[in-house]
Amino acid sequence: MSEEKCKRVYITTPIYYVNDVPHIGHAYTTIIADTLARYSRMVGMDVFFLTGTDEHGQKIEQAAKAKGKSPQEYANEISEKFKSLWDEFDISYDKFIRTTDENHIKGVQKAFEVMYEKGDIYKDLYRGHYCVSCETFFTQQQLVDDEFCPECGRSTSIVEEESYFFRLSKYENRLLEWYESRPDRILPKSKKNEVVNFVKNGLDDLSITRTSFDWGIKLPSCLNDPKHVMYVWLDALMNYVTALGYGTDEKLMHYWPAKVHLIGKDILRFHAIYWPAFLMSLGLELPHHVAAHGWWTRNGEKMSKSKGNVVDPKEIADAYGLENFRYFMLREVPFGQDGDFSQRALIDRINSDLGNDLGNLLNRIIGMSGKYFDFKVDSEGVKKWHEKELKDAEEIFSTLEPYLYEIQTNRYLEELWKTLRIANKAIDTAMPWVKMKEKKEDEAMATIALVANILAKVSVLLHPFMPKTTQTIAKSLGFTVNNESYNRLIKSGELLKTFTIEKVPPLFPRIEEPLVETPAEKAETAAKEDKKEVKSKKSESNEESKAGLITIDEFFKVSLKVGTVVEAEEVPKSKKLLKLQVDLGEERPRQIVAGIKEWYSPSDLVGTQVCVVANLKPAKLMGMVSEGMVLAAKDEDGLSLIRPERPKKAGTAIG
Repeated sequence: MSEEKCKRVYITTPIYYVNDVPHIGHAYTTIIADTLARYSRMVGMDVFFLTGTDEHGQKIEQAAKAKGKSPQEYANEISEKFKSLWDEFDISYDKFIRTTDENHIKGVQKAFEVMYEKGDIYKDLYRGHYCVSCETFFTQQQLVDDEFCPECGRSTSIVEEESYFFRLSKYENRLLEWYESRPDRILPKSKKNEVVNFVKNGLDDLSITRTSFDWGIKLPSCLNDPKHVMYVWLDALMNYVTALGYGTDEKLMHYWPAKVHLIGKDILRFHAIYWPAFLMSLGLELPHHVAAHGWWTRNGEKMSKSKGNVVDPKEIADAYGLENFRYFMLREVPFGQDGDFSQRALIDRINSDLGNDLGNLLNRIIGMSGKYFDFKVDSEGVKKWHEKELKDAEEIFSTLEPYLYEIQTNRYLEELWKTLRIANKAIDTAMPWVKMKEKKEDEAMATIALVANILAKVSVLLHPFMPKTTQTIAKSLGFTVNNESYNRLIKSGELLKTFTIEKVPPLFPRIEEPLVETPAEKAETAAKEDKKEVKSKKSESNEESKAGLITIDEFFKVSLKVGTVVEAEEVPKSKKLLKLQVDLGEERPRQIVAGIKEWYSPSDLVGTQVCVVANLKPAKLMGMVSEGMVLAAKDEDGLSLIRPERPKKAGTAIG
């Protein structure tokens, strides 16, 4: 990207889906984008940095219903959590877009109208396998075991409905030409072949509207077709241009095209195939780069709510310091690969990279300059006594920028840290304390000044990663990190001339033990508290226990809910089991395996309601996960399911 550097730079994160609160993956993408934006501003570019939330679709409609809220109320609540966290993390975005914004809705409707009039959108009947969780249709060939979503593993359902289609197949060759026009269209470059092969296998036209739910953007009024809402990906992807005023007030459209769309690898196909095809249809320029990062695991396991190992970025940043957290995220993992989060790895980075290499180097300079020269430093002798070290460091500084714009933040930081090793080695080799005893004050001063200047340049180039920490270092060395100091110290390669070093407290106090309880530790702590509470009440509950009585609190530990059976089928090779999909008003139906085949057939159950133990630990029956239990009563006359007297909303609590 450096060779095409221009005055305007447009950087985007994906807009985050409001079906859940922010997690470490969201933080990772946003911190990378923030680092790129800060660097670009520092070197003198006019930056527009966009983030926001994606708020339409069936999944949101269902999640809102499960919580007894309107979709808009639910979206408002979750969107605010994202915005608040980014503000607390000091993310330097220029606009936070929401797909429920009026200008976004108008812009999407305008785009639909343009593509329709061009002949790139037509109406037909769609029948396919649909995953509610991923908001995506899949072909039979793409399914796992003819049923399960290849992305999330959940069951798909057959959907047949009238739909508008986008002529994606029309753009196969133009997409392939775009990928080949430069090798870094898709980053990391290893992901490019994955996309190219998908397109070469042939593209089907894309269903872009739905009629089975209502929470979405309606079609333009000129089509007079009110039962359709736009498919979430057409709606969501358009945010990158509606944020600049496409279809409304286009005064910010001069920032288009985007220099980089930062995304997670799970949405690469949508951004590298659908999005450029939409842009081609609209006659808009295509983005320079689509960059897809990997997933974060925890101690080698994929994070999930069910495992209880999801990392809360705020909790970690609060405990270890936001800027230390930023450094770890950007340094630990090569972009595009999956990364493992552990507190021990974070502690090692803080103690080693930041504490020993960077912080200790500053402490050494503060100490020696104060002891020998009353904190006053003169760089006049640096080139005379340390020409090689200075040249080696400057050579590294000059090679860093391409790593950043290729989203190789770990390589950028690896290379930058080599200059700290040059500085530390210069001290150990020159031994200023010996020079002072030998009355060679000029040489001692030259070594201190060399290291101070390397630290000054490092603070400038590290500034986008750790903006507050580096300003503290710069202030200690008598300057401020900004465009002027970048041009002077990095671009022109100048040295600080004469300056006075200011003492600062140690920047990175050593950490010995993890500061945040792991999920297992939290569970253990909670268990201990429960044990204490049980012990304190033991004497008063002995009589009740003997009588088989339980307390109201014990009863309410069991979550009983009304559910609607939406699918039912026999389990092959089993005389007793049926596999049910039960709607409990959640994001997706629960799979429950029940031993009721002797008394009920699948056709007896679909559309009926049952009572479910909803907080039962998942178990496996004949290799299938069962996520609850349906309640039944059995006597000498057989078995009967426990059902509500009258129909109730799915998810209604029993108690």
